[in-house]
Amino acid sequence: MNDVANGRFEDAIARMRRVEGQARGIVKMMEDERYCVDILNQILALEAAARAARTRVLNIHSASCIEEALASNDKADQSAKVAELLSLIEKISR
Repeated sequence: MNDVANGRFEDAIARMRRVEGQARGIVKMMEDERYCVDILNQILALEAAARAARTRVLNIHSASCIEEALASNDKADQSAKVAELLSLIEKISR
């Protein structure tokens, strides 16, 4: 069963739908030439929501893909998954 079908991504999908709505709201605020500080505050909220979704997906990945690789006897897969995780962490920390 894939991650969407078994509900693992349900929370992350809800968060991303919230981000989507926030983005539309921010565009509307810009079109209406609302106060810049109000727009910036909404952008900060959007970024926080996106970070929360990213963290959730990373947790799902760690709890499934990474754990499966580490539990297997496949050293190549284990090395690949650890390298992939380290690369993701590096990107996130930029």
